[in-house]
Amino acid sequence: MAEDAVTIKTRENGPYIVRGPVTIQDPDGKEYRVEAAAVALCRCGGSTTKPFCDGTHSQIGFAAAERAVQQEG
Repeated sequence: MAEDAVTIKTRENGPYIVRGPVTIQDPDGKEYRVEAAAVALCRCGGSTTKPFCDGTHSQIGFAAAERAVQQEG
């Protein structure tokens, strides 16, 4: 894999783990460059630090049924 490739991994009943150089843009267009090698993004909706994961998923019993599937087209 290329050194600058971005990968997204889903953690079982947890956040998305994004690895690689990424910039997060808020609804107003403000950009936040992520300097860490990896960042955890909330998918339970309960984080107080959205879009970042704060571990709330483990306290609220978040259970994700979906799996990543190949997108057609």
